[in-house]
Amino acid sequence: MKCLIIAAGKGSRLWQKGKSKPLVPILGVPLIERVIRSAMQAEMDDFYVVSGYQGDRLRHFLNGLARRCCVKITHIINDDWELGNGLSVLKAREHLRGRFLLLMGDHLFDPVILHNLANKPLGEGEITLAVDSDTANLLINMDDVTRVRSENGKVRDIGKGLAAFNGFDTGIFLCTPVLFEVLERSAEKHGDSSLTGGVRCLIAEGKVNVFDIGNRFWLDVDDPKDLYRAERALLDQMRDKPNDGPVSRYINRPVSVRISRHLTRLTVTPNQISLVSFLCSLFAAGLFALGGYPALLAGGMLAQFASIIDGCDGEVARLKYCESDFGGWFDAVLDRYADAFLLFGLTWHASGGGADGIALLTGFMAIIGSFMLSYTADKHDSLMRARIAGRGSLRIGRDVRVFLIFLGALFNRPFWVLLVIAAMMNAETVRRVIVCRGHR
Repeated sequence: MKCLIIAAGKGSRLWQKGKSKPLVPILGVPLIERVIRSAMQAEMDDFYVVSGYQGDRLRHFLNGLARRCCVKITHIINDDWELGNGLSVLKAREHLRGRFLLLMGDHLFDPVILHNLANKPLGEGEITLAVDSDTANLLINMDDVTRVRSENGKVRDIGKGLAAFNGFDTGIFLCTPVLFEVLERSAEKHGDSSLTGGVRCLIAEGKVNVFDIGNRFWLDVDDPKDLYRAERALLDQMRDKPNDGPVSRYINRPVSVRISRHLTRLTVTPNQISLVSFLCSLFAAGLFALGGYPALLAGGMLAQFASIIDGCDGEVARLKYCESDFGGWFDAVLDRYADAFLLFGLTWHASGGGADGIALLTGFMAIIGSFMLSYTADKHDSLMRARIAGRGSLRIGRDVRVFLIFLGALFNRPFWVLLVIAAMMNAETVRRVIVCRGHR
């Protein structure tokens, strides 16, 4: 299915953030790229972008994006961009013969909305509008949003000044070429060249269907306040990771997303962040080995800081659309090395740098338990994914292990924390083996 994106307007309310509104960055990624990337996640790869104001800059950027993402982007130029967004849609008439999706170049959305909408049936001469029925949505700017009144699955009225309404226009449409006909009619008969004017013509014929997006995310970015809301909403999505353990969920993640917010504005890559986290762990292990409480405390604090930073690589990768299989694997490899060094350094400290057999054995069991817990995680989590998704905060993983190391350093109990880690990690490994043994 083809995807039409209108991005021809001036966007003067965002001038302080950038002269070309579609190129204004949100957490390091231009607004228009976020729209296209979200559509790509909904399995779209054939785009038609209408540009107008600052069009040369936008088209140059989109050419590079098309090469990087291996998608087709066709440019449509609207020199009359000041006359209404309906004209931008009309400029695409010769390119779009069948069903197509229509998006706004300044509306962010959950890709699931587009995926589900694209599979909806359409009757002859109909269009479908994705509507947000949550009239208490805190992300909505009530002074600017287009309101919708719907009934029995059909839109009955639309406009920014509606007094009686039960939803919001998300700016996401499933269309047929009938839209071009009503846009022309609206401009000729009513002098209204806006997209809303054309939609009203179809509403009068009962030809605009409603697709309720439920509680899915969407946001119209028009001014600096909307930009702030968009950043906050995207960062909040990073907090909701089903396989996070309790430490990651309630301690690490709230801090790491704040750090990631700043990292997205830099040219640093997720793999570089993974490497920094590993080097912090390595330095912490060295501090453990030095002996003495000050070094132990400093090492524990640095280890916990490294655990927080370890969450930033994945967050930055997702926020900037640079996730990769290698990146995930590289991070996992460095985590295993970091665990080994941290536990060895703590074992060295607990043994006093000597040959304390009990301390060495406890440290060895802690290292083995940590490795086996990591080794069994993939198989166990894949088999128990539904249960884990429902109670992700109960998962025991690396976040718990490193936090225990931090607590052991803080209270100057390196041996006892090694004993707890050894017992907990090996017990959890045995539990996973038993669970997986009875699972088909």
